Amino acid sequence: MADLTDTPVDPAGWTCPAPLRDQGVVVMGHGGGGALSAELIDQVFAPAYGNPALAALTDSAVLELGGARLAFSTDSYVVRPLFFPGGCLGDLAVNGTVNDLAMSGARPAYLSTAFVLEEGVALDVVGRVAQALGAAARAADVTVVTGDTKVVESGHGDGVYVTTAGVGLVPDGVDIRPQRARPGDAVIVSGPIGLHGVAVMSVREGLEFGVRISSDTAPLAGLVAAMLAVTKDVHVLRDPTRGGLGASLNEIARASGTGVRLTERAVPVPEEVANACGFLGLDPLYVANEGRLVAFVPREHAEAMLAAMRAHPQGAGAALIGECVAEHPGMVTVATALGGTRVLDLPLGEQLPRIC
Repeated sequence: MADLTDTPVDPAGWTCPAPLRDQGVVVMGHGGGGALSAELIDQVFAPAYGNPALAALTDSAVLELGGARLAFSTDSYVVRPLFFPGGCLGDLAVNGTVNDLAMSGARPAYLSTAFVLEEGVALDVVGRVAQALGAAARAADVTVVTGDTKVVESGHGDGVYVTTAGVGLVPDGVDIRPQRARPGDAVIVSGPIGLHGVAVMSVREGLEFGVRISSDTAPLAGLVAAMLAVTKDVHVLRDPTRGGLGASLNEIARASGTGVRLTERAVPVPEEVANACGFLGLDPLYVANEGRLVAFVPREHAEAMLAAMRAHPQGAGAALIGECVAEHPGMVTVATALGGTRVLDLPLGEQLPRIC
């Protein structure tokens, strides 16, 4: 038998299934909304063009211009496949940016669109995406006012990519940002989680879960307006897209220097999502959503806020899922159904890439 101690060891040949955090190249995890995404922003983009408005790292920047408070946001959409149960790339390109604006309390008004098309993609596919985008804009009561189109060579794209940017007006007296979370705040989610990620996964991987699961993609500005009618003192809003509810809560906890305590039984996870995640070994708290928000509101307004949300179509399933606490600052914990407690950490990357 060979003496293994005499075998040369070459660490350069070792491999790891997870992306290493000191890699010198971009990996898929950098686009997942988790720890790798945060490091990319902190180490590459913020030093390159950092400024006070960018430093807040909110879903949309709130800017003063000509006496008005404007929210401004931009996002790129590279979902695969382009069409999935309950929506498509065109829906996401509108709803994602509209929702980013709404998370600052803004009333979205105008959008721009930029299409990157791959040579060889069928024009009827482009037309279907454009028609869906236009319909979603009308449903969200926003106007697409400008745009751009580029074409790349075959093999250098993936059919259709879309980037949208949007602006909206922020009402006086509204100050919504993750740094405003306070111990004692009630944590509310607007409805069942995990539907978008599982819907996309079901058609991408050709999986059958015994029931049709549709994406929750939807515009949330109307729901936010109903919430602000209860009180303008909403502390934090976030739409838990990439990285799901878990990533969003970790970002809020770290930005505010507070802790978050969730009650596992209170989090609304549809049975079909729970079953799919159990089959695939996923945690529904990290699965992407495209029509849900999480809110931090003063405890005294929690019941009235829940009532207002449940009266709106996009908040019918709203639930109180936890609270903001002074303990374990920057950390999210979950009180489990078995009576224990687990830490819900910021994910490294994303369970399912190319989700939006």
